[in-house]
Parts: sequence; structure tokens; C-alpha cells
Amino acid sequence: MTGTAAGQPRRLKSKISSSGVTYIEWRNPFMVAWWSAAFPGFGHYLLGQYLRATFLTLAEVLMNTLARVNEALVYSCSGNFRLAAEIVDPRWAYGYMLVYLLAMWDSYRSALQNNKLVQLAELENTRISPFFIGKSEIHYLEKKSPLKAAIFSFGFPGMGQMYNHRIGLAAYAMTWWFIYISLSNFYIAALELVYGNIAYSTQLLRPHWLLFMPSVIGGSIYHAFITSLEHNRLFRIEQVQYFRERYGRPTLKLFSKTG
Repeated sequence: MTGTAAGQPRRLKSKISSSGVTYIEWRNPFMVAWWSAAFPGFGHYLLGQYLRATFLTLAEVLMNTLARVNEALVYSCSGNFRLAAEIVDPRWAYGYMLVYLLAMWDSYRSALQNNKLVQLAELENTRISPFFIGKSEIHYLEKKSPLKAAIFSFGFPGMGQMYNHRIGLAAYAMTWWFIYISLSNFYIAALELVYGNIAYSTQLLRPHWLLFMPSVIGGSIYHAFITSLEHNRLFRIEQVQYFRERYGRPTLKLFSKTG
């Protein structure tokens, strides 16, 4: 293991704090950019850049609402292009376009830089800390089930993040999901659909808030799944580091080299 002249590592693979387990891992830049296109900020969540990701998600909801982009999409898909053009507020639509394109470009650029840092961190191979005790939280590396994490997020976005010890992100996701299902009347409409009131169920839905939901639930499932996979990888690496420090490398040779 290597570090700086002062004995401190230059690049960490992961860090456990009161916020949870933060880490760097190789990411496909195109996949990151795609999630930013699905919902600005989601690509940055995949890179562990939680503050800027949260800012971008808030900007997406605010700009989209003020510009009435989702309503325009509904009218466009229905063939009412003239009404779609009339309903959009060009002042906020311009800001929305800038946020959207910036999120895609910055997440792609950050993913490329992230992958370079991952390679350097792997070469440096600094010791991974497996345990953290704070005043309000206890976090640790453990084996996780990616399938369980995905199922939890499918049931209610944010629960998979809670399972992965990302408490702040879990609370943020669960709060916004509750806002979406409340303002879109999704659960009420689903109940009416079960009762057979198809026309009334459709009338209850509010498309502006409904259109946010597929990206949110999909992003939550994907993030929870890959986070569990990475936690498992970090757990294995930490185990290898610990056993090598405690017992050293094996010196027993069953067969000697000949010739």
C-alpha cells in the first residue's frame, strides 16, 4: 500500500461516514449520461456526487413544472402539436433545456474522470475501513442481496437505498415519491381501476406528476442494485486486505519448480 509523504493515502476506494458508504467504481460513461437524460441528476448519483445530483433533480422538477414540459409531452404524444406548442412557457423551457443538457454533459465528463481515478485508486490499494460508529448512526460493510435491494426500491423508491445505508438519499427519495403519488393521484386511480372504473380512473390521473414516476422508480431500482453489488465487492476486498495483514501471503509450496 502506498500514500503521500505524510503517510496519508492520495486516493481512497471508499469511505464510511455518518452518511453511509461512499465509494468510487468504474462506470460506463454512456450509461451515466443515459440516466441523466432520463432524469437530470441521476447520472451524478451513480458517481457518488450526491450534492450536485440533488441540486439537478430539484432543478429538473422546478424547471419542468414552470415550463410545463410534461403537459406538452402528453399533448404531443396525443397528436395535439399546436396545443403542445402553446402550453409551453418559453422562458422556463430555455432554462430547462440548459439544465438538461448540462446534466448529461457533466455526468459524462465526470464519468470519464471517475474511471481514471478508479484505476489510480486500485493501484494505490489503500486500506478499506469496514466499520463506523457515529453519534447517530452505525455503518459497516456487509454482504448484501442486490435482488432484495431492487425489490425494496420497486415497492417504494428509497427503501433500497435505506437497505444500502444511504440514509439521506433514502429519505430524499421517499419524500419525493410520496409527493409524486399524492399529486398524481396514482394510488387512488389504481384503486378505481381495480374496481373497474376505467374512465374515472383515467380522469383522476394528473399527467404532469405521473410522468416523473417511471424515471424515479427505474433509477431507484438500478441505483440500489448496483450499490449492493459494489458493497459486496468492497466487502471482499477488505477481507483480503485484512487476512493478508494478519497472516501474510502464503509461503507453502506443494510443488517446486524444476528445470
